Amino acid sequence: MPEDPGQELAELVSRLKEWLRYQGRLGWAGVTVAAKSRPQSEEDASQERLTLEEIRQEMGDCRRCKLWRNRTHLVFGEGSPTAALMFIGEAPGEEEDLQGRPFVGPAGQLLNNLLNKLGLSREEVYIANVVKSRPPGNREPEADEIAACFPFLEKQIRAIRPKVIVTLGRVATQTLLNTRTPLTRLRGKWQKYGHIRVMPTFHPSYLLRFPRERLKTWEDMQKVMEYLASDEKR
Repeated sequence: MPEDPGQELAELVSRLKEWLRYQGRLGWAGVTVAAKSRPQSEEDASQERLTLEEIRQEMGDCRRCKLWRNRTHLVFGEGSPTAALMFIGEAPGEEEDLQGRPFVGPAGQLLNNLLNKLGLSREEVYIANVVKSRPPGNREPEADEIAACFPFLEKQIRAIRPKVIVTLGRVATQTLLNTRTPLTRLRGKWQKYGHIRVMPTFHPSYLLRFPRERLKTWEDMQKVMEYLASDEKR
């Protein structure tokens, strides 16, 4: 049975809007500043805040990009809805796709070990990805896929209102910060997303391949923990 033409048109318009907003974030002159998806003030953001449950319901059986065709499960994110610390990765991998949970494969085990050493649990933080469906062969998500999914990540951030976001890897860092600056120049240095502090660091999958770099991520996380501890004292 053919799909409802009205619904199909609505989805097309929605995808076009999301693509235009993403292009605006990349600085395309054809889109005005008003079309950018990032909130201009904390007040504006508070008016748009949804709960995580509402955001998940809005996503539904998401088919806003081509990744839905090969996925097993949509991987929305998990953790505390009021977490002070949020981790953002790139995309689900094979194990994440099978379980419908973020960071549960080998890279996830490394992230769990890092959290344990910091005295944290997965239940205390929030973990999500830029895109919610696994790219084929674990390739990097493409621009149109990021454009379709990124608005939902922004809504997750507004719902949680973390004090610190740790971006894991180049894709997550460049997407959230709207920059093409290499991760090697951003890693370990405080950045900002709106009023939220951002600490870019390496993706756990990278650390699995290059164990010598783990000390750098540990140093990055020490800065994060020091900031969170000092913020609690204020």
